[in-house]
Amino acid sequence: MTEVFYKPQGREVELFLAAHKLKMSVLLKGPTGCGKTRFVESVAEKLGLNLITVSCHEETSATDLVGRHLLMGSETVFVDGPLTRAVRQGGILYLDEVAEARPDVLVVLHSITDYRRQLFIERTGETLVAPDSFMVTASFNPGYQKGLKELKPSTRQRFISIPFTYPLPGPEAEIVAHESQLDLKMVKHLIQIATQIRNLKELGLMETVSTRLLIDAAKLIGEGIEPRLACRTAIVEPLTDEDEDRIALTDLISMQF
Repeated sequence: MTEVFYKPQGREVELFLAAHKLKMSVLLKGPTGCGKTRFVESVAEKLGLNLITVSCHEETSATDLVGRHLLMGSETVFVDGPLTRAVRQGGILYLDEVAEARPDVLVVLHSITDYRRQLFIERTGETLVAPDSFMVTASFNPGYQKGLKELKPSTRQRFISIPFTYPLPGPEAEIVAHESQLDLKMVKHLIQIATQIRNLKELGLMETVSTRLLIDAAKLIGEGIEPRLACRTAIVEPLTDEDEDRIALTDLISMQF
């Protein structure tokens, strides 16, 4: 099995491993596509623990996490949700974009993320005590969710927070080259494009170009797609539908390819 590739930006691996040892929950703060999910996959692998990921959205409820009764044949059986499975297994529960979930999700996390480390399953009357290896990790995009859905202080203070941002040009080039297998010389042109777009505050993009989008563009180029078309498809179109912004981004790309 191939080892999960993750290039550290700072001391985030050290902090996460220390938090796990101390039975702390961890909140990863940073923009879309900067490597938060890959980071969690990497540290879970280092710890030898099962990782259960939940991609949160506005309909994600506490029942989705804890579990529900389902009809199986002629019997009604309680089926564990991802939170309950993670507690039973002593694994890592990763709540991706946790602020998108319904408020009752955050409430059900309270007793499992504080000193009690317990999960009460109301539908069965069972109380689970989390083993030492169990951990809750969540991601949050403060830039996108500012003014929309923000985490309450009562929730945030149950986690230690590790900030993430896009890697510096050198490490980002290495990441994109590794993930796409594209020649490093060509990748450096993509990094130049990303650097310029991230500095274009006047465009008013909701989000800027992520490392993930650069990898997508690099993979298309590696498959023989002409670089300008690859960048337009993988970078420009996902970022904006505004004609003026698309023209500005396309012109910027034309300076590199």
